[in-house]
Amino acid sequence: MPKPPRLCTCGQIVPAGSVCACQRDAIRVRGRRHDAKRPNSRQRGYTRQWEALRAEFIRLHPLCAFCGSTSEHVDHIKAHKGNPALFWNWNNLQALCEHCHNSVKQRQERAINVG
Repeated sequence: MPKPPRLCTCGQIVPAGSVCACQRDAIRVRGRRHDAKRPNSRQRGYTRQWEALRAEFIRLHPLCAFCGSTSEHVDHIKAHKGNPALFWNWNNLQALCEHCHNSVKQRQERAINVG
């Protein structure tokens, strides 16, 4: 049986499994605030050395680990959080397509961080 719609704190009725526009805006603002404090990609270790490793990894793993389409990203299976051993560990990498990297993997990471 499908879940019934819910009432958002702003008073709007929202279908089950959806996010209200006010919540979507709050999520975007929170994301921008987080990104403003975050070090840039070079400071996080994504240097020319990483770009060379990434190119080699995609050459050897041309298909997405989740869906099998053409890979575009090299993703850390376990978040490295600045740990160089995890960052450079070849066994901690997986090739992902754009869609899986930006949706499926992000959903997994949010579930891990919440649980």
